Amino acid sequence: MQKLLPPVLVLIILALMALGHRYLPGLRLLERPHTCWGLLPLVTGIGIAVAGRLQFRRAGTTVYTFDEPGRLVTGGVYRISRHPMYLGLALILLGAALLFGTVSPLVLAGAFVVVADRWYIAFEERAMASKFGEAYRDYAARVRRWL
Repeated sequence: MQKLLPPVLVLIILALMALGHRYLPGLRLLERPHTCWGLLPLVTGIGIAVAGRLQFRRAGTTVYTFDEPGRLVTGGVYRISRHPMYLGLALILLGAALLFGTVSPLVLAGAFVVVADRWYIAFEERAMASKFGEAYRDYAARVRRWL
């Protein structure tokens, strides 16, 4: 699983959400047109993820989870969240789950948050602390992991 990049996992989860909604929907949480509220976190998530990606590009550092970190980026959206790209992906999945309006997609969105937090983010934070030492620890003390 170490080589499964987060955007690929998000695409897999979106496909599983569609299948779960169709074949194992569980309890209906929202009825149409209220499912349209899912557009708000979905669009917000896209914006946050893209902003984080663009900041990495401007800083000349890698976005690939398992590559060695190039630079410590602490400005822009990184002043609010240490991991805005993961936050954005989680919001995209939350928005999709709300658009479906049933429980099973919402459970899958929650599963992504757990995997991102325990696997991807934990890996990245160890690498950042190892490479940037005190500078990263100071940053981590100032800025929350998610929000």
